Amino acid sequence: MLGVRVGDRRPAVGRVADAGGRLRALLIAPPGAGKGTQAQRICAHFGVADISTGDVFRREVAAGTVLGKEVASYLDRGDLVPDTLVGEVVRQEIQKALDATGGYLLDGFPRTLPQAEAAHAIAVDMGIAAHAVVTFDVPRAVLLERLMGRGTSDGRSDDTEATIRHRLEVYDAQTAPLLDFYSGQGMLVRIAADQSIDEVTKVTIAALEEAMH
Repeated sequence: MLGVRVGDRRPAVGRVADAGGRLRALLIAPPGAGKGTQAQRICAHFGVADISTGDVFRREVAAGTVLGKEVASYLDRGDLVPDTLVGEVVRQEIQKALDATGGYLLDGFPRTLPQAEAAHAIAVDMGIAAHAVVTFDVPRAVLLERLMGRGTSDGRSDDTEATIRHRLEVYDAQTAPLLDFYSGQGMLVRIAADQSIDEVTKVTIAALEEAMH
């Protein structure tokens, strides 16, 4: 067992094949799964742009752009940024990434099933659908250990075990429908991510290379 489950992989519904194209993929993983590190390694290997919606929003807010002000208006009220606005931002960032590198790794979107359904339909229509959606499977006990250790080293006293468990429960509730949707599309690749960082990188890259062909 190399740490990758391919049972959810089959020809994706409506996916446009493009031999020789750059990687197009989504990355969905719980807090503590090592997503940030793996995203950097995946992008470096395939030569594509890493799109983090969180980073995009923070950059726009800090720069005081029109988009940033609109996003900030929702965040300041404690509201979620509407799906339509998030979708438009993601569409723009993906187009920039495609123009610059020919591919993308999207991290942090979609977060809801309606976002996933809308984004997939648009991407298929544009011929830029993802080759695969990668998720990292890590036992809950391992995630708790990692996040508790991170909170201690970062001095985050608010990261109690109860708080961390709640964050993971929210993640599970939000992402379970997404993973079911992408599994139904034949796009889901599950990686056993409780291995060494290098091993996770190795099996993830191998799975993505297979998905591109």
